Amino acid sequence: MTAYEILHYYLSMNTELFIASRLYGTRKGGRKISRPAITIAQWGVSVGIIVMMLSLAIVVGFKNEVRKKIIGFGGHIQINCYEERQNELPHIVVEKSDIEQILAHGNNIAKAEVNIKKPGLLAVGEEFEGVVLKGIEEGVYDTSFFRENMLCGDIPSSPDSVKGHWIVVSKAMADKTGCNIGDKISVYFMQNGGIKARRMTVTGIYETHLYEMDNLFALTGINTLRKLNDWEDNKVGCIEITVTDYEKIEETRCEIAPFISAIAHRNNQELYIQTIEELSPALFAWLGVLNRTVWVILILVLGIAGFTMVSGLLIIILERSNFIGILKAIGARNISIRRIFIYYSCFIIGKGLLWGNIIAVALCLLQQHTGLIKLDPKIYYMSCVPIEFSWLMLPLNIFMFLVSVAMLVVPSMLISKIAPSKAIKFA
Repeated sequence: MTAYEILHYYLSMNTELFIASRLYGTRKGGRKISRPAITIAQWGVSVGIIVMMLSLAIVVGFKNEVRKKIIGFGGHIQINCYEERQNELPHIVVEKSDIEQILAHGNNIAKAEVNIKKPGLLAVGEEFEGVVLKGIEEGVYDTSFFRENMLCGDIPSSPDSVKGHWIVVSKAMADKTGCNIGDKISVYFMQNGGIKARRMTVTGIYETHLYEMDNLFALTGINTLRKLNDWEDNKVGCIEITVTDYEKIEETRCEIAPFISAIAHRNNQELYIQTIEELSPALFAWLGVLNRTVWVILILVLGIAGFTMVSGLLIIILERSNFIGILKAIGARNISIRRIFIYYSCFIIGKGLLWGNIIAVALCLLQQHTGLIKLDPKIYYMSCVPIEFSWLMLPLNIFMFLVSVAMLVVPSMLISKIAPSKAIKFA
């Protein structure tokens, strides 16, 4: 094998990466060329991945936070009866064994709880404010969501912990009525053509910043509403089901449907199963718009970062035209030289992604732990920018790397236009 064949072999087989690393200066004594172009390209990639990761973390955090608040008021799946018979309010006849069977029936079910919802009126000066009282079983119903958002007071843990009727109102209701913890307020109910009133003691005030719900819901004991409706202990207004995996909510509904049909048939009733997305379609449609918005941001940022890399590669190729001419003169093929510069660009992209990820994660952790950037809760339903890390961040990095490299294939073809004689002549 001649010297030329040996040189050609190494150039075509395993030297492209070595030459690229020497050009980039990864080893001691290596040359660093086109420093401004490299710096701009690296920071273009870094800024791109920072914007993309922050956008993803904020949108995922925002969606999950709003969804968590909506679900906190009504669970993932609700079972209701809309049939009114013999002047009796719609209700479900459900035994304790039914709840146990629902829990055992679906693999994705975390909780199954009962409640009663009843519309009423709060006295606000000389006027009245509409409210929906949600009657819960003290000590049985999971009140962790409301306790997380409690401003003052608490929810009674047992029916005997508060004398008389109790109520937990939102801050919006408390501001309108002027009530505070320990005060008594009157709630009026329209029923059977007449008006019933109850004096209730305020035991807690909550605020979720989801004002559509805050202005509507107040909590009370389930037995208070049972007595108002003249219901037995086995009658409830709604069954709420919480799932462990939100993505399988439709699958879970299908799993429990036959069992719910059996309960309806047993009591000669019509029961309906609805998901939280069907109960709050406007809010979930709004959250769906955020998905399209973040995709637009990702595509625009990816295009800008790719353009920066293409510009940087063109500058590097033009500056190193004499080097390219020498390689061609000793027998290097165009494809081998292109590989050298694409490898070289991979080093730039990799370093840009590394620094971008470090900065993006640092900014996310700072906001997550300090809540530094505030929001108007009346508009955004929360007081600060929410951050949530997502597994999508890893494929996002891989996707950006691959797309950036793919965008460099076309500009690297400029190498084939460089003639060795002209390039060496001006070296």
